[in-house]
Amino acid sequence: MSDRPVVLAVAAADMEAEAYRGYCLESVAAAYDIVLITSEEPSWEVPFIRDCVVVPDPTDQAALSAAGRALADRYDLAGVFTWTEWYLVPVARLARQLGLPTTAPEVMQACRNKGTARSLFARHGVPSAASLSVRTRQEAQAAAERIGYPIVLKPAAHAASIGVIRVDTPEQLPAAYEFAAGAAVLGTESTSVLVEEYLDGPEVSVECVTYQGETTVIAVTRKTVSTPPYFEELAHSVDASDPLLGVVAPAARAAIGALGITDGVSHVEMRLVDGRPRLVEVNGRIAGDMIGHLVRLATGIDLPRAAADIACDRAPDLTPTRCSAAAIHLIYPETSGTLTALHFDGPRPPWLKRISFQRSVGDRLLLPPEGDMFSARIGFLITTGASADDARRRGQEALGALTLDVAPHNRADQDTGADSVV
Repeated sequence: MSDRPVVLAVAAADMEAEAYRGYCLESVAAAYDIVLITSEEPSWEVPFIRDCVVVPDPTDQAALSAAGRALADRYDLAGVFTWTEWYLVPVARLARQLGLPTTAPEVMQACRNKGTARSLFARHGVPSAASLSVRTRQEAQAAAERIGYPIVLKPAAHAASIGVIRVDTPEQLPAAYEFAAGAAVLGTESTSVLVEEYLDGPEVSVECVTYQGETTVIAVTRKTVSTPPYFEELAHSVDASDPLLGVVAPAARAAIGALGITDGVSHVEMRLVDGRPRLVEVNGRIAGDMIGHLVRLATGIDLPRAAADIACDRAPDLTPTRCSAAAIHLIYPETSGTLTALHFDGPRPPWLKRISFQRSVGDRLLLPPEGDMFSARIGFLITTGASADDARRRGQEALGALTLDVAPHNRADQDTGADSVV
C-alpha cells in the first residue's frame, strides 16, 4: 500500500484531454495517489491513477456527489480539485460535502458567470468593461446603443472564446446576437448574453496561485488572437522575466480578491488599454492550451502540483528554478474544409519540445461561425528560447516544416485544396 496522500481529481474525458491536460495528471501523480472521476472509462489516464469512478455527466451534482462519497469511503481523501471549467462549481460543492478544503461554491459560481464577475469588479473598483446582460435581440440592440459601438457579445457562462464576437455596426448585430445566443443556451450557470464595451489593446493572461487568501502572481502569458470579429486564440508565450509582470500583478490580485477566491490556481484574462490593465474575466482553474506547461518550462513552477497541494491544504512550492521562455502555436486551417494531408518533416531540435495533432486526414474542420476551436483546431507545437521572441521565432521555423492541406467545403469558390497554417 502507498503511504502517499490521496487526492481526488475530477476531469473531462473528451478527445482533447490527453493532449492538453495529460501533463497535469502526470505532474500530480509524481507526488500523490490520484483517484479520478471522469465521464468515460479511463485509457491514457491508467498509468497515473489508483482508482476511478465513471460519471457520465460530472455536472450532475447528485451523481458526482455519490461518486465522491464512494471514493471517500474507500480512501482517506486529502483533497479534491479540477482543472475542467465546467466542473468548477460541482467540485467545490463536492469538496464542501466531504469536508475538504475549497474556495466557496458561490465564489466559483461568480467566476463562471461573467455578468456576476463584472458586478463584483465594479463594486470593488477593479478596472473592467462596461457590460449589460440581455436575453433578447431587442435588449441587445438597446444595450449596444447605450454602450456604443464597437461592442462584444458573449455568453455569460461559457469558455474558450466560444460564442464571443465583435460587432462594429448596428447592421451586424442581429446575426452576431444569434451566434452568441446559440452558445449561451449551453451555459450551466447562466444562459444570458452579455453586451460589453470592446477593450482595444493587446490581450494577456496572468497565472496566479492563491493559498489561504494570499495571492502570488506567477507569470504573464502574452496572446495572439484571430482577426475580428472572432477571438480564437492562436498562440501564447510565457517569459519568466516579462516586464509586464509588475504592470498586471496588482489588477490580477484585485480581481481575485473582488471575487472572493481564497484558494487555488487562477487564470486571469485582461487587455491592456492605453497600457493599463482592464479585466476580461477570471477562470478559477489552471489555464488551458498548455499554458501551465509553458509556465513550468519558463519558470520551473509546477501549477498542477500547486493546485493539488492547495486542495489538500498544503502550502505550494512557488520557488522559480528557471528563467527562460516558452511558446505554443495552435494550428488552425485558414478555411473550413476536409483535412487531406498532415505531417511534420522537419528536424527535432532540443528547443522543439512537443508536436501534437488532434486531427487525422479525412476529418472535417469547421471554423467560426459554423464551428469553434473544438471543431477547427488541428493541433499545436511548443518551443522554448532565451526570450519570448526567440521561442516564437523558433515556433515559426518549426511551422515551416509542417505539411497541412485542406480541401475547402465550397470547392466552387476555390481553385485548389491546398491551405496554409495559422
